[in-house]
Amino acid sequence: MNRVLVVRLRSIGDTVLTTPSLDALRRFLPNARIDILLEDWVAPVLQGFDAVDNVLSFKKDDLKSRLKMALQIRRNKYDAVINLHGGTTSGFFVRASSAKYRIGYDFYRYQRFYTHIFPIADCIKFWQSDKLHSAEQMLGLLGLAGIPIEDKPKSRLNVITNYELRITNYALLHPVAAFDTKQWATENFARVAEYLSEKGLQIVAVATKKVREVLEKLQNLAKVSIKAFDDLSLPEITALASNAEIFIGNDSGIAHIAAAVQTPSVVIFGSSNRTHWRPWTDAPNEIVFENLPCQPCDGYFCKEFDAPKCILSVKTESVFQAIEKVLA
Repeated sequence: MNRVLVVRLRSIGDTVLTTPSLDALRRFLPNARIDILLEDWVAPVLQGFDAVDNVLSFKKDDLKSRLKMALQIRRNKYDAVINLHGGTTSGFFVRASSAKYRIGYDFYRYQRFYTHIFPIADCIKFWQSDKLHSAEQMLGLLGLAGIPIEDKPKSRLNVITNYELRITNYALLHPVAAFDTKQWATENFARVAEYLSEKGLQIVAVATKKVREVLEKLQNLAKVSIKAFDDLSLPEITALASNAEIFIGNDSGIAHIAAAVQTPSVVIFGSSNRTHWRPWTDAPNEIVFENLPCQPCDGYFCKEFDAPKCILSVKTESVFQAIEKVLA
């Protein structure tokens, strides 16, 4: 095995949780060329990550970009391609590689594109548990393919140290999420900001420009000063998270970034599968949620209530208690 490509498309959190598998693969093949294929918008999260040689990327909705990347992958002549995603687009790249070994799970689309398909049931047997974390599911595929998995590496990221924020002793908040079923009320984050401020921490909040209004609402609702950023790159957010005393946010990619740089974390869950998506870290962390019989669900919208009761029922007092545990 001289050249290996790992395919992991989609989100920030998915990418961060791939890092344990990349570390295991590098440990097994220290001298091989190991590349990873990501969507272009998320690729910067692995900037400087030492377990891979090249981060390949393409524009998701650009056919020309896809075809160009498929041609590059074929030219790279990989010995093996390991798909840790399983969707249509990732399967297209796997088939385009013409690699001798094309590895995936039995629930992936277009199984004919693969040379080696492993039942997800075998992953459950591998870990002797039917409650798999996303990181375990990816590591399990490597283990079933014959790569030694002696332990369960935690997620990690490279931190670029030349990014400086002229602020110290701060808490980092991320008050947004991909869906309403995962986004705790901004009013509640304002109370959290006030609670943390009473502990002597400055408050920093991050989001993207698309949801800038949430940051503005947070600043207006809180009775303390909040420094808000909507223009940071993913490496800058990683550096920001690494220097924070604590992270508090919804279940999101930014939460996984914070966990990967060993920042103590409190993550608030709504519709998501907590077993599958909780922080994968040795750093102090707590998850906060309210149990409902309809959890987990796909989260696109609430199918049981007029509003997503799962996330709306989470109490500020529960988050305060989690903060105390983490800071202790």
